[in-house]
Amino acid sequence: MSWIAVVPFAGWALLRLSGFEPDWPWVPVVAYTPYAAAGAIAAGALAWMLRRRAAGVVGIAAVVALGLAVVPRAFADGNPAAGGPVVRVLAANLLVGQADTAQLMALVDQVRPDVLTLQEFTPDAMRRLEETGLRERLPHAVTRPLPGVGGSAVYARHPLTAGETIKLGGFGQARAWLAHPGGARVEIVSVHPCAPKRIGRQPCWQDGLDALPRGGGELRLLAGDFNATLDHLPMRELLASGYRDAADVMGGGLTATWPQALGRTWRLPGVAIDHVLVDSRMAVRDFRVLELRRTDHRPVFAEVRLP
Repeated sequence: MSWIAVVPFAGWALLRLSGFEPDWPWVPVVAYTPYAAAGAIAAGALAWMLRRRAAGVVGIAAVVALGLAVVPRAFADGNPAAGGPVVRVLAANLLVGQADTAQLMALVDQVRPDVLTLQEFTPDAMRRLEETGLRERLPHAVTRPLPGVGGSAVYARHPLTAGETIKLGGFGQARAWLAHPGGARVEIVSVHPCAPKRIGRQPCWQDGLDALPRGGGELRLLAGDFNATLDHLPMRELLASGYRDAADVMGGGLTATWPQALGRTWRLPGVAIDHVLVDSRMAVRDFRVLELRRTDHRPVFAEVRLP
């Protein structure tokens, strides 16, 4: 019995640390690595209670491996010495445009973002938001409204220049260059790659994450619904290319952003798939996971200081 309890978590740890990521079912499953770390503790404890020393040692190894991957997200990191202007970023998935317009506008008034990125941005959602005064608060915009889940947008307090939208599998990730009055030029991406399939290969999801910009020396902020956690290999590779996750930097990397309850009595355990990734030269000053009715995602907010 002790081996039956320990082996799955040991295998999970080996695969998570291997640098290899198979398709289904691993891509959906690996998002729950923080829960696996907790399960590994219980399995290891059971092995020692049953006095199965070999199984207990394997259990300890799994706990250490998974703990090293997960636990640092609960502790704040240091920041580079950035002395430039501050940029405040809010990102929200609108659930096919259904999110509560009045509450989203209240969030905009509350956190006063310089940049707002929206996903699942439909023509009707655009109309409602702009009729309610979004363009008065954030007058500059690069929008790509679409029926369904594929639309996205970037709204900003400061001038924007449209970039080339990342288009894959019906999903469009809007890109824009922000001209900050402090003199900085920052690329903003409203991130929303394809969601992983429940079964089968994941090329659209993988390609959507691989297409996100990296390198080149430009300052960048990527904000939105990544459909990926910090345990997914493409996300770890993206971070290694020169980004930091704002939640992780502030010690909030284990706070779930999806799925938010929508009146159902049962839902999947929560995972963190909505992120603000910042250039590693930027200092993160604040990060929060917020509330928004009539969507299954919780909005995320970050305040960063540019170099």
